[in-house]
Amino acid sequence: MDIIPTVNPVFAERLAYRKQSRFQQVWDLLDKVYDPELPGLTIWDLGILQDVKKLDNGWQIDITPTYSGCPAVDAINQDVVEVLSNAGFIGVKVKVVLAPAWSTEMVSPAGKKHLRSINIAPPDENDNVDCPVCGSSHTKLVSQFGSTACKALYQCDDCFENFDYFKHF
Repeated sequence: MDIIPTVNPVFAERLAYRKQSRFQQVWDLLDKVYDPELPGLTIWDLGILQDVKKLDNGWQIDITPTYSGCPAVDAINQDVVEVLSNAGFIGVKVKVVLAPAWSTEMVSPAGKKHLRSINIAPPDENDNVDCPVCGSSHTKLVSQFGSTACKALYQCDDCFENFDYFKHF
């Protein structure tokens, strides 16, 4: 039994929607699709996988990019089609939807934990940035621009590590 965190109602709503879907097999297969810029982080846990729909002539998978113009979208589209096609699903199309806009509130608790495990500080609604390496709260902004547009570069004042912070949107 999953515990739905009440501290993250947006993710809780997404999880409830997924659990009510008639297409659990498709959702589960899509758990094998990872964001190419965030090693080991699924598109579900990142919060960009929005919906699975059965159409007359195939399937539609809705994703919302973390920001407009995200360069990972094309690779994710290809991976979604490949995973489902390899499992025998035909006519798979990926639709990029911009509404509702993606927000960091869509990131799952497992996604936030995974970000820490790859030394990226997860988004925080109050922009409290703790070092993912040593856990210190003594950090400073180095640049608003990190390794991708959705991240900022920080440095820890205690362990001196540089790290990305996934900006809160």
